[in-house]
Amino acid sequence: MADHIPLHPVPRSTQRRAAYYTSVPAAQRHNRRYQVEDESSLLDEMPLMMSEEGFENDESDYHTLPRARVSHRKTGLEWFICGGWKFLCASCCDWLINICRRKKELKARTVWLGCPEKCEEKYPRNAIKNQKYNIFTFIPGVLYEQFKFFLNLYFLIVSCSQFVPALKIGYLYTYWAPLNQRIPSDMVFLRTSEKTGSCFIRTDQLDGETDWKLKVAVSCTQRLPALGDLFSISAYVYAQKPQLDIHSFEGTFTREDSDPTVHESLSIENTLWASTVVASGTVIGVVIYSGKETRSVMNTSNPKNKVGLLDLELNQLTKALFLALVALSIVMVTLQGFVGPWYRNLFRFLLLFSYIIPISLRVNLDMGKAAYGWMIMKDDNIPGTVVRTSTIPEELGRLVYLLTDKTGTLTQNEMIFKRLHLGTVSYGTDTMDEIQNHIINSYSQMHSQSSGNSTSSTPSRKVQSSAPKVRKTVSSRIHEAVKAIALCHNVTPVYESHAGVTGETEYAEVDQNFSDENRTYQASSPDEVALVQWTESVGLTLVNRDLTSMQLKTPGGQILTYYILQVFPFTSESKRMGIIVRDESTGEITFYMKGADVAMSTIVQYNDWLEEECGNMAREGLRTLVVAKKSLTEEQYQDFENRYNQAKLSIHDRTLKVAAVVESLEREMELLCLTGVEDQLQADVRPTLEMLRNAGIKIWMLTGDKLETATCIAKSSHLVSRTQDIHIFRPVISRGEAHLELNAFRRKHDCALVISGDSLEVCLKYYEHEFVELACQCPAVVCCRCSPTQKAHIVKLLQHHTGKRTCAIGDGGNDVSMIQAADCGIGIEGKEGKQASLAADFSITQFKHIGRLLMVHGRNSYKRSAALGQFVMHRGLIISTMQAVFSSVFYFASIPLYQGFLMVGYATIYTMFPVFSLVLDQDVKPEMALLYPELYKDLTKGRSLSFKTFLIWVLISIYQGGILMYGALLLFESEFVHVVAISFTALILTELLMVALTIRTWHWLMVVAEFFSLGCYVASLAFLNEYFGIGRVSFGAFLDVAFIMTVTFLWKVSAITVVSCLPLYILKYLKRKFSPPSYSKLTS
Repeated sequence: MADHIPLHPVPRSTQRRAAYYTSVPAAQRHNRRYQVEDESSLLDEMPLMMSEEGFENDESDYHTLPRARVSHRKTGLEWFICGGWKFLCASCCDWLINICRRKKELKARTVWLGCPEKCEEKYPRNAIKNQKYNIFTFIPGVLYEQFKFFLNLYFLIVSCSQFVPALKIGYLYTYWAPLNQRIPSDMVFLRTSEKTGSCFIRTDQLDGETDWKLKVAVSCTQRLPALGDLFSISAYVYAQKPQLDIHSFEGTFTREDSDPTVHESLSIENTLWASTVVASGTVIGVVIYSGKETRSVMNTSNPKNKVGLLDLELNQLTKALFLALVALSIVMVTLQGFVGPWYRNLFRFLLLFSYIIPISLRVNLDMGKAAYGWMIMKDDNIPGTVVRTSTIPEELGRLVYLLTDKTGTLTQNEMIFKRLHLGTVSYGTDTMDEIQNHIINSYSQMHSQSSGNSTSSTPSRKVQSSAPKVRKTVSSRIHEAVKAIALCHNVTPVYESHAGVTGETEYAEVDQNFSDENRTYQASSPDEVALVQWTESVGLTLVNRDLTSMQLKTPGGQILTYYILQVFPFTSESKRMGIIVRDESTGEITFYMKGADVAMSTIVQYNDWLEEECGNMAREGLRTLVVAKKSLTEEQYQDFENRYNQAKLSIHDRTLKVAAVVESLEREMELLCLTGVEDQLQADVRPTLEMLRNAGIKIWMLTGDKLETATCIAKSSHLVSRTQDIHIFRPVISRGEAHLELNAFRRKHDCALVISGDSLEVCLKYYEHEFVELACQCPAVVCCRCSPTQKAHIVKLLQHHTGKRTCAIGDGGNDVSMIQAADCGIGIEGKEGKQASLAADFSITQFKHIGRLLMVHGRNSYKRSAALGQFVMHRGLIISTMQAVFSSVFYFASIPLYQGFLMVGYATIYTMFPVFSLVLDQDVKPEMALLYPELYKDLTKGRSLSFKTFLIWVLISIYQGGILMYGALLLFESEFVHVVAISFTALILTELLMVALTIRTWHWLMVVAEFFSLGCYVASLAFLNEYFGIGRVSFGAFLDVAFIMTVTFLWKVSAITVVSCLPLYILKYLKRKFSPPSYSKLTS
């Protein structure tokens, strides 16, 4: 039926649209091809519906509104000035690099076993270089990173100019590491030392999941008698071309020297990707991808040099100051009348007023950043925090989007069994001992009956006849439920040797005794391990398993053997797994199945409690599984086996035919129980996420885990609040499906989005702008089955489309690309190692520390750097204003007002300590910042450093510079020779008072800095008086020490200082009284 559904305008009726989704089976919908796939030109004229008005008319989803808005693009000279020159330079460099390093086209390949001479092409060496520079690119690269900032380039030019006498105005490698059991390259799994023909691997550095994945060797090579036979057969592996997807693989294994020729299809379960770790036994494989073609390298992005938003804003302000500097210099030369060598005078004026852009700006900011990093690492409330990038601490106070990993970041990846519900009775953690007693009694009755009658297979109900009948029924149901949970899984028990013997001896010994001391469980899902561990805790223990059987140990020590007839693994499409076993003692065949409630509700017999209890457990944040069984006769199983084997041999539509056969068994199954498992969250995850949400930070969870697991964690961690709905984006594989699903999602309001990586790729391919716009409106977004490259791509999308600052946090090697792509990367040292921690800008030990890191240290770093940067610019502007006034009085002469030593002292010993003490200032106490995270929202608006605040500081500088210079000239006409000492003294006092005016919370070091600087200046007046005269020292203009001790000098200097500062103090008082900032309202 799906093949006959054309992609034509969809009617307005919501009933018809719902029927479109529900009437077509998922398997058919995934395999059909829309008519629109061949009509891409038609879809280009069919925009997405991007507003509610589109739902009010009778037109289709495709023809409702005009196309999404297109931003205005600058053209011509405007484009070139506003950054076009950068784009042209970058394009030229990229073109040259591509010419020099033309990438080789990736192709499929055929790899012969033991016959390298048959290789037709050369493939890359299996060497991976993580270095950022080499011997040729180090110096150019470092110079570019430094001088791409206008500030540094300006200082370089000014410094070089001082070598001209007429302009002078004053003074790599590749590292090796042990592989251990880490797989060195991408391989096809040929053979293992495990008797089962399979092994477990850990993929934590590839997809971030700590669960062990089961891999199966190629059956043809696993059956060979000896390892050396691999080189005596004529066989080859055909592999698809290298690609990014770590969850899929297509290939074939062919053996030509057998009759008939053996052809075996290869899938993801036959591969061993590089950077994964072999967890059991030893493996032999044939390399199919090496070096830069491996999945792990293809999913790793090159690191970038991160620049904080505050640095970019200061860079823009520096350009504005430079324009003011040039304009002022041109005005001075113009007023001179362009006499003499005017161009030389112009350059001298540029140098005279160069303090408008003070070199101490970069010095103070870098020192401040280092101080912030030291404070973060010394904070006892976030122990173990490490600052690895000291250039962007202010970014912690500007974040809008937080992209987080799930496993190991939000969760501990430790599952704990919490609830067992039988329909009429529910057992929690405090009543598990009752289940244990039921199991002990049940199997003790079985053992006593089996000693008298060997055909008994169920617990006797005749013992303890005095017990109530209900209790006997409950006991029997508990017995069946626990046995089903102990059998329906893919868990393998492993016994570790303490004596250091070889693996074969070790396993031979454990087959004898099944020792409990050193048993561990391996599985691809932590949920299954938790279930098996729980059955062990109540008395029924899984002690052994191979490909054909498993053995359970009862509370009395009896070993029960079950033969595995069929296993149906869990898939994201079916959302369930099943197993058919035969009881060795009775010969009974039972089909057990467990899965998600949405998949199992139509399979089990009618009941009136399953849906309600599943909802109750989900609200508690538990991951639910429905367990059911069905008894099969020998005839029923033989009929199923024949049909199942025929379906597996089909060439066309194999998946659909196999699923249809299995579904024939999945009817009217007996509902046994409902289980609830909790994935332990990291400490204080819920309050931390709530704090971040209240701070206005939008949180996206990007995980490689399954959709159901990710959704459950989103609920339990309160990433999605209880009052919010969740929209699960349906799987889409074509443009038409993506179009319809996006329009369906557009109707939802205030709901969280859950989407898989595959569907995300389709949406971004055709509707990137529309999808990002819709997703950014969601309170939370969950992306599951994400590859490392997809995680980094999502970060870049948010940066590009929103222009907001992003932060990525993770703990595994698969999170490195995301962490490096974000504006601020945070790594957690966890079970997955330190790879993410070492690659991050900030390293923490627990997720909860991110709250204080952002709310307290992010706020302080941004506020302090903004105040420090603007004050340093004010310090340069005020002295440049005084120089301009001085030059104007002296007929626009290009001579300096102050000697070189005074200028050096002004920027260092006289004012450096008070100004730098602003790094200790804070507007809000840490407790208040954590209690009211809403204060963080103001930081993201960038109001602390903007063109408005910059203009205010410019006006303050012009006012104070003018008052200081004109005041000195007016009040000291008769003592004109002392104008330097007069104006400079008033300047120093003004700067010290301005620091005091700027400070919001006093620290004892600030007081010490103020008095220390004042003391140093007073001492220099007495001992360095030769620098306070007009003109050069050789002219004989010295400061009269006796003059500065007079009352006249003191009161006139004080008067100038008061006039320059008092109005600002009055304005600050009035502003705080009538328009106080938000934080002052809280502190009051």
